[in-house]
Amino acid sequence: MDKLLKIKLAKLNFPSHLQDKIFEIRFEADDTVSKIISYFPFSASERQEIYSILNNESFDGFHSIFTDNVTEEEWNRTKEQIKKKFRDELFDINKMP
Repeated sequence: MDKLLKIKLAKLNFPSHLQDKIFEIRFEADDTVSKIISYFPFSASERQEIYSILNNESFDGFHSIFTDNVTEEEWNRTKEQIKKKFRDELFDINKMP
C-alpha cells in the first residue's frame, strides 16, 4: 500500500481489519472514494461498516480481485502469502519489456 493511500485511509478512519483486506482505493478529483478493490469480496457486515465510514449508504464501487468468499479464519491464515504472491506478480509484470 503506498504512502498517499495510507494517508487517505487514515483520514477515512478505516479500521485495520478492513485496511488489511483492501488492495486499492480509487478516488475522484475531489477525494471522494470512487472504487474500493479488495482481495476477496467483503462480507455484508464489512460493507455496512464501509458505508458508515464513507457516510454513503448508496456507495456501489466495490470490486474484488478474487470472486470466492473466504472466512475470516481462511483470510488470516493465507493473507500474507496472497499479498506476497500478488506483489511479486505485479513486479514481474513491470519488468516485462
